[in-house]
Amino acid sequence: MGAAGTAAALETADVVLMADKLNKIPYAHSLAKATVRNMKQNMFFAVGTVALLLAGVLLGKIFLASGMLIHELSVLIVILNAIRLVRYKQRGVDGEKEMKLVIPGTN
Repeated sequence: MGAAGTAAALETADVVLMADKLNKIPYAHSLAKATVRNMKQNMFFAVGTVALLLAGVLLGKIFLASGMLIHELSVLIVILNAIRLVRYKQRGVDGEKEMKLVIPGTN
């Protein structure tokens, strides 16, 4: 198939295996779940901060410059929270163990 077939497979596939280490699939799955959880945390924090700052500025409780500073600090917190995923380690499962295939209805 060559390079064109590989590119087409990469673009259309939901999952692409780039190595022969199938025992890394559980790690990739748990990392994906942790990433989604992290994104939800970041969205909740960012939208909550903006809503509170907007209400504070509109009610005259927070000066615009202070609100901008608080917003920028919240952006840094969101970035630092996302960076935690770089050090992600799967809990409770050793990445070097063999993956077992379980077929429902069989013993």
